[in-house]
Amino acid sequence: MVVPLALIAFWPTPVDQPVAGQLSAVLQFLHRHGVPSWFNYKFVEASANVALFMPVGFVAALAFPAKHWWQIGAFGLLISGCIELGQLLFLHDRFASPSDIVTNTSGAVIGALLATLATKKGRPAAFRQQASQKR
Repeated sequence: MVVPLALIAFWPTPVDQPVAGQLSAVLQFLHRHGVPSWFNYKFVEASANVALFMPVGFVAALAFPAKHWWQIGAFGLLISGCIELGQLLFLHDRFASPSDIVTNTSGAVIGALLATLATKKGRPAAFRQQASQKR
């Protein structure tokens, strides 16, 4: 999980650059066929950032079950801030963006909440009851 994230985050040029023309054509096609105009490049990019960090939050919540969702979110914020700072300082063809920090952090929080939901809902009631009695 760390390697793909690092490759995407620190690729020397924007990772969507090779498919920018195709993405634009697909979005234009969708808009001509009734998809609302708010479903645009900015929305796709923001959604991709959320999706990129959801596994970070999910795995972190499983690895550190004693941490709360907001602590995992803070971890996502820290990672995202470091990535954006690295892009600002070292990658001149990339753009550091506060909105990327927000969407990345949101993805980490969503991942943490999904992991919490999966671990609580995924256990049988008898097991949850035994686990709560042991605490």
